[in-house]
Amino acid sequence: MAELKPQGAVSKMLNAAWVRPFLFLVFIVVAWDLAIRLFKIPAYQIPAPGDVLAVLRTEWPELLRQSWPTTYATVCGFLLSALFGIPVAMLIAGSKTVESYVYPLLVFSQSVPKIAIAPLFVVWFGFGIIPKVISAFLLGFFPVVVSAVQGFKSVDPDMVDLARAMQGSRFRVFLAVNLPHALPAIFSGLKVSVTLAVVGAVVGEFVGSNSGIGYVMQRSIGTFDLPMMFAALVILALLGVILFWIVDRIEKLVIPWHVSQREDVIFAS
Repeated sequence: MAELKPQGAVSKMLNAAWVRPFLFLVFIVVAWDLAIRLFKIPAYQIPAPGDVLAVLRTEWPELLRQSWPTTYATVCGFLLSALFGIPVAMLIAGSKTVESYVYPLLVFSQSVPKIAIAPLFVVWFGFGIIPKVISAFLLGFFPVVVSAVQGFKSVDPDMVDLARAMQGSRFRVFLAVNLPHALPAIFSGLKVSVTLAVVGAVVGEFVGSNSGIGYVMQRSIGTFDLPMMFAALVILALLGVILFWIVDRIEKLVIPWHVSQREDVIFAS
């Protein structure tokens, strides 16, 4: 029995939510390094993982300083996406007339490349933070609307009729039935939105900026400093993972009753 306890502890650690992605990341880095050594890929095409880690270690203060403008633009754009996306989804789901006018235009707007219209934001709003926030907002807005519309439309009409038959006002019925039922779909859209907001902020920094991770990447491409560019990509990946994790934690706090959260508990046990 004494020998089984360490095995149980090791098995529990290996089954932890963060261990398997970390092990897979280690595998990717090792495969990356082996591919460079086996195929003798030159450093001006793909840097070695050791070079990228060295840049992360030596340039960490600068990368951290440059990540704050990107993080700020991302968070602001994401919050605007949620602030405007959810009410627009409510209007689309609640009115066929609004849906017929607005929804096709939203779909049409997604066919326009954001990198093509981002220079216009620089012309209109200058080189400050506003063009980056708008770019992040535009990329994060559509997933929130689509997911929220699906969530609000999937509410069981019988539940709504029952709540109204119990003398519930429209607002109370919305808070008690419509919104809780749509929250899982809304959070699914928010998770997609927060990662796309990172991309939108970087797109805005590519077009016109003198700070941010996008500016670091653009400068690195111009000087062929590939280790710095890969280090900037690592920072962006970490930013996206952290923001996604924050939204996921909020979801677990807001809707712990949902079946997806209960399945986590079942599989973990």
